[in-house]
Amino acid sequence: MLNPFGQIALSPADRERFEQFGIVALDCSWEHAQKVMGEHVRGTSRCLPILIAGNPVNFGKLTKLTTAEAIAAALYITGFQEEAKKVLEIFPWGHTFFELNQMLLDNYVTAKDSSEIVEMQARLLQSKKREPAKGVFEDL
Repeated sequence: MLNPFGQIALSPADRERFEQFGIVALDCSWEHAQKVMGEHVRGTSRCLPILIAGNPVNFGKLTKLTTAEAIAAALYITGFQEEAKKVLEIFPWGHTFFELNQMLLDNYVTAKDSSEIVEMQARLLQSKKREPAKGVFEDL
């Protein structure tokens, strides 16, 4: 289950779980997401690492992805890059998600596990604090 409030970051180490059980994401408003996820989600949850929304509603916002973007990101990170691209190719803005996040996604796929994803995010956030004018993708 993709859960933006999950305690464990999705990583390439989750590939086997995806192959065995698949992926689930609930499509709900961000306005109600915390309540829905907190009350109705059971079992294994994974949160996505920091990514930038490419959809027109939340364009450029960190972590405010559509469900389709979240599924595509999860597929990409776990090694299903072609499937990830197919998920978003039906949207006119789908390519934008990959354009905005390509460097992040390519770094995330190199992580060994969730802890390495968390380290990558920490470096990203630290670099943004040091030099706010710097590009989002540098210093991973």
